[in-house]
Amino acid sequence: MALAGMVAVSAVARGDERYNRGMNISLEELPDESLVESAKSGEDEAFAELVRRHKRKVLRLASRYALDRGELDDIAQDIFIKIYRNLGGYRREAPFEHWLTRVAISACYDFLRKKKNAIRHVPIEDVEYNLGVPAEGGKKLEALQAKEMLDKALSKLKPMERIVITLMELEERPVKEIAVITGLSEANIKVRAFRARKALKKILGDNDEV
Repeated sequence: MALAGMVAVSAVARGDERYNRGMNISLEELPDESLVESAKSGEDEAFAELVRRHKRKVLRLASRYALDRGELDDIAQDIFIKIYRNLGGYRREAPFEHWLTRVAISACYDFLRKKKNAIRHVPIEDVEYNLGVPAEGGKKLEALQAKEMLDKALSKLKPMERIVITLMELEERPVKEIAVITGLSEANIKVRAFRARKALKKILGDNDEV
């Protein structure tokens, strides 16, 4: 059945009261949880809407761990594949976006383990999916050089330590939230953050001496 942006699937009805009144509504109007239920029952259009809705967030997260545009695309693809395969594990105990973030971080961790020795870097500001406002003139060059140096230093950390320090320092997430996302204890997170800071200080210090 051609949907053309409209759905009338009983599985989706569980998440939106308007279906109980016999109304058809567009995919864009449905909450994430309803789209998940529909995607579980085989509605590809519902999953496509989830991808469209959360693609920007996924790209922003993936850009923290990508060394170039190709890796950014690979990580984003891995994330959505993992989300699709694990939809059955979403129990609606928390907002879908929280669950998506946890799955995405897990996919990034898997990717970092495979690409641990990658060394080439292209600043995220040069990527088509630019989500920030670049500085101007000489300040832009300095900012890019500083970011490149930091990203290269981060790439030398152990995968989970990189994830922890990125979530804590660059995204400014609280320890409790990082624990939920990574599945680590709060104490373990603090230890890994300490180790990551110590390693970064040494790496950046060594670079200064070169």
